[in-house]
Amino acid sequence: MTRTARRSELADFLRSRRKRVTPAQAGLPPGPNRRTPGLRREEVALLSGVGITWYTWLEQGRPINVSGQVLDAVARTLRLDDIERAHLYRLADVPQLVETPAVTDAPAVEPEVQRVLDQLAPYPACVLNTRYDVLAWNAPYAVMWSRTLDAPPAERNVLWQAFLIPLCCTPFGADREAELADMVATFRAGYARHLQDPEWTALIDRLSSASPEFAAMWSFHDVAAPVNRIKVYRHASAGDIAVSVTAFGLLGDPETRMVVYTPATDEDLKRVEWLLAHPEAPQADHAH
Repeated sequence: MTRTARRSELADFLRSRRKRVTPAQAGLPPGPNRRTPGLRREEVALLSGVGITWYTWLEQGRPINVSGQVLDAVARTLRLDDIERAHLYRLADVPQLVETPAVTDAPAVEPEVQRVLDQLAPYPACVLNTRYDVLAWNAPYAVMWSRTLDAPPAERNVLWQAFLIPLCCTPFGADREAELADMVATFRAGYARHLQDPEWTALIDRLSSASPEFAAMWSFHDVAAPVNRIKVYRHASAGDIAVSVTAFGLLGDPETRMVVYTPATDEDLKRVEWLLAHPEAPQADHAH
């Protein structure tokens, strides 16, 4: 069952990447009366040095033999980055590159991890799993993202809160769409290790039903890895707070990471400290 789901996901992923590459990017003339967005299957096969029938079967998700050398050629043709290439290998189930089984997401964190979170104050910090469930947090995180933590356990999830919060109350400014797309791409990369996992599929189904925006982004099949970056959050009482987002993997559980939100300037730090001193201040409740 899992292998069937992986093949289906592989087929969708290859089609989505093929449509993204233009003939010009691949060094081909555009040609007249071209209906297919991006490259045609036969063009991918030709550029990758594989048979047209073989590539067609691969894109249809048929159970055929796949080698790393051939996958590399396809990845180059489709202009996949390192994260997308790794995603392709996982979905193709190439033995020498398949990762060790993922550790089941932990329902809580060790006391030592919670102590680290608490010691990071006044910097907001939390522990997330690859499904974006919030597993643990410190006091600064709680005052900045109370909406997430006040939600029922099934909705204490960054993606759920980010897509379901009304636009009027979103913490994202002009970069809202880019931030959400990045989270979906990171989520999808983790999903490749959890195909047919009922908790993952249930969350995806719920999000797709509740948010057409999520459903549209999910259909793109983009994948990415978490990266350190600057983000700006809007708070009705404290104003904009710029933070540097840094993620650290936790030993013993590759499915979790500690995320620290370091205020970018002294003024940003003062706003976080003000929130700690005024936890009841009105805010545009938000997720992330």
